[in-house]
Amino acid sequence: MTVRVGVLGATGAVGQRLIQLLDPHSEFEIAALTASEDSAGKPYRQAAKWRADSPIPDDVAETRVTATDPSAVPDDVDLLFSSLPSSIGEQVEPRFCEAGYVVSSNSSNARTAADVPLVIPEINADHVDLLEVQRDERDWDGALLKNPNCSTITMVPPLAAIDEAYGLDSIRVATLQAVSGAGYDGVTSMEIIDNAIPHIGGEEQKMEAESRKLLGTFDGAEVHWHGADVAASCNRIATLDGHLENVWADTVEESTADGVARAMADLPSIDLPSSPEQLIEVFEEPERPQPRLDRNLDNGMAVSAGGFRETTDGVQFNCLAHNTLRGAAGASVLNGELLLENGYL
Repeated sequence: MTVRVGVLGATGAVGQRLIQLLDPHSEFEIAALTASEDSAGKPYRQAAKWRADSPIPDDVAETRVTATDPSAVPDDVDLLFSSLPSSIGEQVEPRFCEAGYVVSSNSSNARTAADVPLVIPEINADHVDLLEVQRDERDWDGALLKNPNCSTITMVPPLAAIDEAYGLDSIRVATLQAVSGAGYDGVTSMEIIDNAIPHIGGEEQKMEAESRKLLGTFDGAEVHWHGADVAASCNRIATLDGHLENVWADTVEESTADGVARAMADLPSIDLPSSPEQLIEVFEEPERPQPRLDRNLDNGMAVSAGGFRETTDGVQFNCLAHNTLRGAAGASVLNGELLLENGYL
């Protein structure tokens, strides 16, 4: 079975990554591309200022871009991947769901809404069934599923392994985030070269809230957020791709550095096409992981961790993920695969 899919916001940086991942996908076929009114009606090759690290797929290049409106998308499209700015997604995504479309969204709007599942399939796949509650409450034929922020998705799999083994009491994280996380025009060279920026608007709050929702439990009616105290400090640095994070985790039960490393290495993946064979790659070398060396592990979908040491009440470690693959486009595609696997398409 091939599922016809569309990309909302197809001309942006994450939209281009989505096209890279979807064009060769064994289960998905690109059938619709949407963008702003200025791009509507143009062939994709003309509408998009292509900046991805591979050529525009030939079968996509001449596809006509449509307006980002339900009336402009064919009825036989089964799944939409959204990479819209959150201010636009907040307005547009519910309209697509009301019109019967299922949306796997990377946009930050509604991630913490009570009836919107926020999912990393290897960590909390069962939360996808919150869609049944969502459809009942909103009277939608469609559905809205979210993947988390690119910085959140980097630390949550390692934290899930710790929580399962020892329990989590509190979490402190300092991030060193790549410039691609701000989009192509997000940080100018004059701002970031020979510099680090110790503030990313709204990022700390996203990490603190989203991580607790992802690590929470779903009882069939609602998600009960994890009770750990989470505090984040987010920093932009001059790497292109790959978010590196320093994490301090205080555990409920006594933990060791070796035990935490084993728990991460043993955390299972999931049998979906885009999921890595090894979810967390654990390094013994204290200087790993590093963005340039490790961001592309398993097609950019693996998380890596290292630098384990014991602290007074838990452990400290470093973790890394490719922010536009594992943390954005790849996460949305993986959620689309989960939707298909669970019969929502």
